[in-house]
Amino acid sequence: MYKDTNIRSIVKAISWRAIALVTTMVIVYLFTGEIETAIKAGVVETGFKLFFYWMHERMWFKVRWGRKKIEPFNLWFTGLPLSGKTTIADLVYTELEKLHIPIERIDASNIRNLVPGIGFTRADRNIHMHRIGYLIQKLQKNSVSTVVSFVSPYTESRKAIREMVQQNIVVHVKAEIETCKARDYKGVYAKAIAGELKNFTGVNDVYEEPKHAEITIDTETMSAEEAANVIVKYIKKNYVK
Repeated sequence: MYKDTNIRSIVKAISWRAIALVTTMVIVYLFTGEIETAIKAGVVETGFKLFFYWMHERMWFKVRWGRKKIEPFNLWFTGLPLSGKTTIADLVYTELEKLHIPIERIDASNIRNLVPGIGFTRADRNIHMHRIGYLIQKLQKNSVSTVVSFVSPYTESRKAIREMVQQNIVVHVKAEIETCKARDYKGVYAKAIAGELKNFTGVNDVYEEPKHAEITIDTETMSAEEAANVIVKYIKKNYVK
């Protein structure tokens, strides 16, 4: 979260007193008709009130009453390869950044580039999900929310994530397998069908659809922008008030 520094409080005090100075001078001049008296009164008042305003700001900064902490949340996007997870998650992340809350973006492709040699068997994927859960835990400990996109095809690994992190919101990005194949600009479905890729979700490995997702997005009927709008509204209503 953000914290006001001393210099910020001082600059705020100066900007406010500049307005107050002009106001005081105008009022004194209207009552006395003497511009010199108006200037002196404004300068003297400004000196005193700048100091007291700064003291007032720093005292209130130490008081927690009336503040509401935004607890970190985790948006977990799951779905078949090429279902649209990354595209929608990127749009959501961009919009949530505008709320000026601590938030980070984690995507499967980036993590696999950082940790080479991760396998694709069920056991390998489940172990990998625990790594991601641990990473999210550490970010949440520092009040950082996360937008995460992984195929995460197995019920047990998604359950593990839900148990490891707080305020976990599962977003199931749905798309028919034929639609995903049609979007296959990478050619990965073709390679999996040809037997070049093993344990590929949707071809030679299962995708177990979430039964209790907080949000379900059907990309057959909804654009990425529309989907992002639905998710951002959900977050604003339930987590960032």
